[in-house]
Amino acid sequence: MKLKNNTRVLFTVACLAVSLLTASAQEKKQGINWMQELKDRITLNGYAQAGYAYTDQEGASPKSSYNLKRTLLWAKARITDRWSFLFMHDFNSVVQEFYTDFRITRDKGLTVRLGQFKNSFSMENPLSPVQLELVDVCSQAVTCYAGCYDPLYGLHYGRDIGLEIYGDLFKGLIHYELAVMNGQGINRKDGNDDKDIIAKLELRPTDELRFVVSGQKGRGHAVGTAAWNPDIQVGDNYRRDRYSIGAEWKSGHYAPGQYKEARPLKVRAEWLGGKDGKVGSMGGYVTTAVPLLEGIDAIASVDYFDRNTDMKYRQTQATAGLQYWFYKNCRVQLQYTRTWSKYQKDYNWLQGQVQVAF
Repeated sequence: MKLKNNTRVLFTVACLAVSLLTASAQEKKQGINWMQELKDRITLNGYAQAGYAYTDQEGASPKSSYNLKRTLLWAKARITDRWSFLFMHDFNSVVQEFYTDFRITRDKGLTVRLGQFKNSFSMENPLSPVQLELVDVCSQAVTCYAGCYDPLYGLHYGRDIGLEIYGDLFKGLIHYELAVMNGQGINRKDGNDDKDIIAKLELRPTDELRFVVSGQKGRGHAVGTAAWNPDIQVGDNYRRDRYSIGAEWKSGHYAPGQYKEARPLKVRAEWLGGKDGKVGSMGGYVTTAVPLLEGIDAIASVDYFDRNTDMKYRQTQATAGLQYWFYKNCRVQLQYTRTWSKYQKDYNWLQGQVQVAF
């Protein structure tokens, strides 16, 4: 299966290159260097994350394992100044994204996106794991709501297929996103005739501060069962609504080429809630990164999530750690997490990870 997926990836990238070469054929006739055109129009990026995890749960034997979490490669093609295409594949998993963007306005006021991409719900889900502070990436609530750990929804990495409009208004003071999506996740047809509506609104009074609200309304089609929601069975269509409100502050901007000298202090906090069928859930987190020495940050986070507010199916996590940036987007992370749970034994979690990106 992996061989077939990798072959499909190479075929897609090859087709993309051929398309751009064809598009620039006329320019070649006019004496333009088509190889330079191809180089200027296509950019390749990627990253890999691998590490080690040690878990010590009360009443159980300790467990440890090396892991390779992600090996992503993506190609972005600039077809025109307003039109672009992106294809992303995780060689450790499946095809993640494929979409096209077309900017309608001359400024950044209105762009249309069509394809498979990360949905806009929450502050954390749209962010790349390269940017997020925790080895475990997202908070518990975002992880569940985005489909990274929700048996009803399946494993979908916070992505879905659909149509979105987005843009910046009033010189970047307001950012908006509005999407209509299948609600079934990646690489899968919709399981019902209903679509999910996802909206986000950001207020950015300064470059360092933003306030964010987002919401999702739709009907899911269950592909599994969950202990905290026993009334929903496989194949059931059920109500699936979400909301979030949060804020983020940074002490300054990242400066290009100064990955060690210009890392800002930042704090991000968000509260989220939702309803799946008759079951309500809610949770929140506060995460911070504090620069200490050259290239070294202290990381801290507190995270709470109740999957079923009637059953008190809640869990709290506290994380502390360090990360060292040894090159742009490349770092070594070490974090300790303590988990207090109402539905399983408490446990300690030690994680280390190396990230390499280009």
